[in-house]
Amino acid sequence: MKTDISALTGAALGTGFTFLMTVLGAGIIFLFKEKMLEKIQGICMGFAGGVMMAALVWSLLIPAMEQASDQKQIAWLVATLGFFSGGMLICGLDFLLSRLQYGNKTEKTKWRKETLLFVLAVTLHNIPEGMAVGIAFAMAGMERDTLLFAQATALAVGIGIQNLPEGAAIAFPLKREGMSSKKAFLFGGLSGIVEPTFGILTVLAAGFLRGFMPLLLSFAAGAMFYVVVEELIPEASGSGEKSGTWGMFVGFAVMMILDVALNTG
Repeated sequence: MKTDISALTGAALGTGFTFLMTVLGAGIIFLFKEKMLEKIQGICMGFAGGVMMAALVWSLLIPAMEQASDQKQIAWLVATLGFFSGGMLICGLDFLLSRLQYGNKTEKTKWRKETLLFVLAVTLHNIPEGMAVGIAFAMAGMERDTLLFAQATALAVGIGIQNLPEGAAIAFPLKREGMSSKKAFLFGGLSGIVEPTFGILTVLAAGFLRGFMPLLLSFAAGAMFYVVVEELIPEASGSGEKSGTWGMFVGFAVMMILDVALNTG
C-alpha cells in the first residue's frame, strides 16, 4: 500500500511540475505586445512548428520504437501504425470541421478550425508524456527501487523543461491569430492539464496500459506531424520571407537540445 501511495505521489508531483512549466511557457505571451507579434509572425509560427517537429521525433517516435523493442513488439510496425492513425484522426477532424462550416468562408471560421486542430494536436502530444511519467513512477513503485524513483523524477524534470517552449508554442500562434493574451495564455496553459490527469490514471492502470504506450506515443506524433505540415509551415512561409524558416530551425534545435541533453527520449 505504501508503494502505491509513493508512486501516486511521485506521479502527481512530477506531472504537476510538467503542467506548471507549460503554464509558465504560455505566460511568456504577456511579455510581447500585439504589434510586435505581427512583426514576428513568421518566426512565431516557424518556431512553433520546429518545436513540435523535434518533439514528435525525439520525445515520441524514438521512445515509441525503443519501448516497442523492449516489449518484443515489431518496433517499426507499431510506430508506423500509430503515426498514420494519429495523422488520420486530425485529418478526419479537419474534414469534419470543414463540412460543418461549409458555406461560411469567413476568416473567423478559418481561425476557429485551425485553432482547434492546433490545440488538439499539442494536447494529444501531452497525453503520452504524462503517461510516460506515470509509467516510470508506477514501475518504481512495483520494483520498490529508489534508483527507478530517481530516474522517474529526472524524466519528469526533463519533460517539464521541454514544456516551457511548448506552452509558448501554443500561446504565440493563438495570439497572432487574434486571441486576447488572456485567452491565448489559458489555452496554452490548459493544454498541459492532461499530463497530471493521465499520469495519475496511468499509475492506477499501469499493468494494462504499459503495452500500449508505444502505440500511444507514435499516435501523438502523427497528430502533431499533420498539424505542422498542414497549418504551421504554410503560415510560417506565407509572407515569402525567410524569417519563418529560420524560426523553425531555431525551434527544432532548441527542442532537440532539450530532448537529447536531458535524456528524456
